[in-house]
Formats: sequence, C-alpha cells, structure tokens
Amino acid sequence: MRMRDIRRHGATIAEPDPGAALWHSDVPERYRLQAGDVLMGAVLLSDSAAVALVREQDLPAAASNTTIVLRPTVVLAPEHMRLILAYLRSVVRYLAYGAVGMGRIRPKDLAALALPGSDEPLAAALDDLEAARQQMNNWSAEAADLTASAFADARNMGQARQRIIEAGQILRLRAETAAQLDDFVYIVRTRFPYPIALRWRETEARRSADDLGPAYDAVLETAEILLCYSALVTAALAHSAAIDLTSVAALRSKLANSQGGPGLGEWTAVLQEISGKKKRRGLEAEHPLHELGAFFADETVSAARKRLSGRRNDQSHLRRVDPIDLPGALRESYDDLRLLLTRARFLADWPLNQITSVTWNAFRDQATVGYRRLMGDHAVVPTETMQYPSSALETGSLYLADRDHRPHLLRPFLTGQICPICRTWSTFHADKGDHKLVLKSLEHGHCLPDPPDTEPLRQAGLL
Repeated sequence: MRMRDIRRHGATIAEPDPGAALWHSDVPERYRLQAGDVLMGAVLLSDSAAVALVREQDLPAAASNTTIVLRPTVVLAPEHMRLILAYLRSVVRYLAYGAVGMGRIRPKDLAALALPGSDEPLAAALDDLEAARQQMNNWSAEAADLTASAFADARNMGQARQRIIEAGQILRLRAETAAQLDDFVYIVRTRFPYPIALRWRETEARRSADDLGPAYDAVLETAEILLCYSALVTAALAHSAAIDLTSVAALRSKLANSQGGPGLGEWTAVLQEISGKKKRRGLEAEHPLHELGAFFADETVSAARKRLSGRRNDQSHLRRVDPIDLPGALRESYDDLRLLLTRARFLADWPLNQITSVTWNAFRDQATVGYRRLMGDHAVVPTETMQYPSSALETGSLYLADRDHRPHLLRPFLTGQICPICRTWSTFHADKGDHKLVLKSLEHGHCLPDPPDTEPLRQAGLL
C-alpha cells in the first residue's frame, strides 16, 4: 500500500489499479497489513494527514515505505476508531517536520501522541459532519454531471435548455434552501421551538411593515418568551436531575401568594441560578443544562438581557418610548434580541416534541412512538414515528429531545393543548390571574382558568 492509495476524505483505501501486480509472495510478515490497522501517509502534503482504516476487503495488502502502520493493542468500538481517525487527520500535521507541503511524519513522534478515549457524543457529531460532507459532494457531483452532459445532443439547443431547466430544478432548490440557512431570520423562524419561532415571525412581520409601535412591543415580548421558555426547560431538566433551585421555590411563592404570576424577573432568576457551575456539578458532560448555564453566564447576553428587561419594565409601567425616539429604540432592542437568539442557537438542536402514541412490542422489546415535532413557526405539523427502547413516555406530554435524541419530560412546567379561546394548539405554563391559578399560553397570552389537575404542579414544587 502506497500513500496515494489512501483516500484523503473517505478514510478508506482505494481500489487496486486494474492490471497491477496485486500481491507478492515474498513480502515479509512484518509488512503485511491486518484488518483494523490504521494506515497513515508518511508525508504530509496538505493541512491534514492521509489516514485510513484497513478493512477485510482491502486484504491481502502490505505497507510501503511511504506509509506508517498503527496497530491497536485492543479491539476498539467502531465509533471510537472513527474518533481516533479524525483526531489523527487533524493533529498529526503539528508533528510533521520539513518544508511546507512536504512535511514528514516519524513513527517515534507518533509514539508519544496521546489518543482520545471513547467519546460517543463527539464521535456522533463527527459522523454527522462526515455524512453532511458526503451528501454535499454527491450534490456537487450531480451538478457537474448535468453540466457535462448539457449539450450531449448539440443539434437541438431547445431540448438542451429544457433538459437543464427540468433536471436542474431540484439542484437549484437545494442550493436556495441551503443559502437560507445562512440567514439568521430564517433559522429562527424554521428551526427554533414553536413558541419562540411564532413570536419571532410576528416581530419580523411588524418590522417589515414599518409598524414601529407594535414592532417594538413584539421585540420585547419575543425576548420575554425566549427567556420564559428557556427557564421552564431549565426548571424541568433540573427537577428531573434532582437539582434543587431556589428560584423555582420563588416561583412557587409567586404562584401561591401573589396577585400576578411569574414574569421576566422570575425567568431570569432561574437562568441565573443554573449558570453557576456548582448547581451542575455531577451532571454528565453532554447534559443540556450545561448549555443553558453557559448561555446566561455570557456577559454580553447578560447586558442585552438587562437592557431588554428595563425596556419591558418601562412598557409595563406606562413609561413608553416617545414616538420620536421609537425608531432608535426599536433598532437597539432588535439588535439585543438577535444577540440573545444567536447565543441561544442551541435550542434549534433540541426538538420540542409532543408524544401522540406509544405502542409497545414485547417481542422486539421496543416501542413505536408517534410524535409531533414542534419546531418552526407553525403548529400544524405531520406526525412522525420512531423506535424507542422503553414505553415510559407519556402520551400527550411535551418532551425535549437532546442532541443524543434522549427525551426529557417537560410536564408540568410546560404543557401543550388546543387553546379553547383561539382554537389553535399552544403551549402553556402555570400562572396567576385575579388571585387564581391559570394556565397561560406562551404564543398569545390566553389564559385557561381552573387547571384540571394540579397534583403534578405540587409534585414538581410549583404549588
């Protein structure tokens, strides 16, 4: 095996050249490769090393003087091996010596290299990136093939034009959709949880119509719903992880003794408390509470939140912005809202799902779960299905799915149902109105009196 036989991006070994001498019987045993060996190019020609895993279908094969062979001393899980391959491709360039573009790698330098341990979330993230790269390469190849064959029938330009238009439509739509993902407005509207995305859509609609007063109100309300949703998710995750938050006790006091319900101050207190590392000590590294904590620990987020809270408080107490100052106030508050949403982009990776059905199969030892993925600015979405190794999911309840696709129950902190006032599906949280407990919608503020079952609220420490 020569260095040129290693496919740089595919982490595999190329097929043998047709007609080439495939094997020599006099190859010494020490040069013969085995399945599971890591084959690396000894010369660094670019920013990343050529590294591949030797598979059974690559054998028989032997290493040449332009390659280095690393042989694991123990059997490694496939995801662990993929992580090691990615690590080697990335860091080996720092070990190379020699002229730029012709750096050489020495086995003795590799011997001192500490390889990463097993890390399934990181390996999964790298796999996702590789899958995305391969998919984009496939699309690029489709476009190249279509371009190359555009004038296969050069006698009829009209047919060639029609063929390019029809065959290239999907490719153009893919490119347009991908380009939209560089537009932050589009990301929030289509990828954020429904309560936030819907509020954001109204904000954008008001701004586009130069409706300054309502647009300013919409910005402040969207900021409050962003913090409200984040705080409710934080409280639910903390309750599930048996983490006591004094800010949740303050919520309970507010619901029990106050005339009004929780507001920006209470949501902020929850997020500020979880931003302290002490509360998150002992949680696994990939637990969602870490990202929620880091979000509010950011000083720029804190400053923007304070400015928005001050504006929201002024509006609530009739200290409204003068019409002359409104354009500047709208611009500044909108910039602060965008900053908060940008820092909270991790929410786009945590789908808000409502479970619609759970059917357990005892023979397969798994459940078929129906669910609605409530991401983006519309609640009318198709029901999807997935396989899950447990039936311990509540039909009708809301769950947050983390990056490892693990469901986290949000009830009773956040629930979902058809609103009897506006007849649209909405999310609700416990609130107080006219000295009575109500459920308040995050999307439109409608309140439902007399919650039918308050026991879950008591068990969660909200009553």
